[in-house]
Amino acid sequence: MSDTRGPDLSTNRYGDAGSVPSGAAPKGATRVMSPAFVGVGANLGDKEASVLRAVRMLESSGIGRLIGVSSLYETEPVDCPPMASFVNAVAEIEPLLCPTDLLKRLQTIEKLSGRSGGHNEPREIDLDIITLGTAVIETPDLVVPHPRYRERTFVLIPLRELAPRFECPATGQTVDELLAAIAPCRGVSRISSRQTIYV
Repeated sequence: MSDTRGPDLSTNRYGDAGSVPSGAAPKGATRVMSPAFVGVGANLGDKEASVLRAVRMLESSGIGRLIGVSSLYETEPVDCPPMASFVNAVAEIEPLLCPTDLLKRLQTIEKLSGRSGGHNEPREIDLDIITLGTAVIETPDLVVPHPRYRERTFVLIPLRELAPRFECPATGQTVDELLAAIAPCRGVSRISSRQTIYV
């Protein structure tokens, strides 16, 4: 497997590479917005290496403390034109940033990872905020929980592996109930164990 180490962004703990935006998590917000679950996916190039590199960058970029990572899963594209399969995982993070700055930092990691494709296009890396603790957010730029995660087995299966007692902040449904609502779960195959990829 190729080198999965990403660029070291830790010198700009609260900023994007080359800049220092404000916006550390407000005092008292950690309990509400933690843990954060982030979906990680890729379907171009060395997909496994890209996902692992992005996971490492989640922590080295100052987003927060990496609590855990699911196994890697090969998944069929959903709601997309025909394209190559994806490799997906879910990461659990204790965030240090407010939601807006967390989103910006994820977008910076995507850019540094070479992302060129837009929505529903092949892409080198894709990072999505699934949930932020118990927070429910709806703004023009950010909707949390992710508006479509409850319909996506490639999110729910790794999420259940990582957090089997997870409950949706918006509906109160458990992850098992969410999966049962969209069964059967096809097109998702585990390809690497958590023990292999945990960083």
